[in-house]
Amino acid sequence: MQPHEPQQAGQPVDPYAPQAGWAQAQDAPAAPYGSAQYPSAPNPYPAGPYPTPQYSPAPYGAAPVPPAVPPQQQPRGLSPFGMPARHSWEIPLLVVVVMLTVVGFMFAILFAALGTINQYILLVLAAPLIVWLVRGQTFASLRVNGVKMSPTQFPEGYQMVVEAAARFGMKKVPDAYVLLGNGQINAFASGHGFRRFVAVYSDLFEIGGAAREPDALAFIIGHEVGHIAAGHVSYWRQLGMYLVPFLPIIGSSLIRSQEYTADNHGFCNRHLGAPAAMGTLAAGKYMNTLVGFDEMADRAPVEKGFFVWMVNAMSSHPVLTWRMWALRDRSRHGNMFLRPSRPAGAPPVGGYPSSYGQAPALPPKPVP
Repeated sequence: MQPHEPQQAGQPVDPYAPQAGWAQAQDAPAAPYGSAQYPSAPNPYPAGPYPTPQYSPAPYGAAPVPPAVPPQQQPRGLSPFGMPARHSWEIPLLVVVVMLTVVGFMFAILFAALGTINQYILLVLAAPLIVWLVRGQTFASLRVNGVKMSPTQFPEGYQMVVEAAARFGMKKVPDAYVLLGNGQINAFASGHGFRRFVAVYSDLFEIGGAAREPDALAFIIGHEVGHIAAGHVSYWRQLGMYLVPFLPIIGSSLIRSQEYTADNHGFCNRHLGAPAAMGTLAAGKYMNTLVGFDEMADRAPVEKGFFVWMVNAMSSHPVLTWRMWALRDRSRHGNMFLRPSRPAGAPPVGGYPSSYGQAPALPPKPVP
């Protein structure tokens, strides 16, 4: 069965249940692998499927109650419990990029003082103003064109934003908007001044404002709110990363590490939505249930070569096969530069269920 195939009512199946064997305790042997083919995996989590993170009902404006943390400590903040982990490469890469950006500013000031002025030097010198203007314009565009989520507009998405903010211990719930997607699947987070906000494209919703895949949407919203919780959208951080577009591989690698960090937030917020969210990015919202999550993740150590490495190194997001692998193997952080490797002695992959002839999940019925 596909890990995100529609389930029968009252019988939720957790694709990350302990018997799947992907989550390992810290310092555990590297033997377990990612499917039922490898039943010898240790079981660091409580018995039974992980409960979907739920919050106690709360009236509008009141903070939901976070779920209870299990008695045992989970490894490295990569489990659905506890606080999410920051990717191990993020801070070192941030330090390098900020240092290079500072050097770039110093050279621009030096050349300007010596009387050498051109468009590139002016572009660097105007960086504080440019970053402020772009952030302000983005926020203003959402305020006048976007549909602001609230208890009466896209209430399901609004509640997911509230729950994600509570899950990550944020003192203030970010504003959330729905933008016309025109067939595009996307979401982003940013800020301006002391305000933080997320935007979700309308194609992730259906008629009546319901989500086609609620768990997938909760994962995506948790990912975007995670960018805010991790400090990725602050003005000073974005100013320090101003030269990222001009730093090949180093700049894109920093952004990629931030995406892994945000994925850790999305996983902690709604780990059950990871397969459908990745399936949506791979095949769209109508065909996501036909994507074999395990089958696609298992290609991560198989697809190799210089150009595969280059595509990942130059990408602002981890390539999907590596990203799926990281969301399935919660014993370590996602791979940044070298493709994942299968555990020694793991049997050959295969035996995946076929999606041929299956119909995509039906959308929710329109609200009368």
